[in-house]
Amino acid sequence: MAPVEGEYAFECPYCSAEVSIAVDYSAGRRQAFTCDCEVCCRPIAIRLEVGQGGVTSFEAEQE
Repeated sequence: MAPVEGEYAFECPYCSAEVSIAVDYSAGRRQAFTCDCEVCCRPIAIRLEVGQGGVTSFEAEQE
């Protein structure tokens, strides 16, 4: 049985700090949402794709 949730770490496009987000694999193959950096609090636009092995494509950009 595949996991329902996972965690994904990436670099903030503003301050370069490592940011970690929860990924809900049951929310669909293609996902887009905004999260705030835990360090500089700026909004980050996230686009990702998930497959059976986890995150298969990931983009994080300044919003």
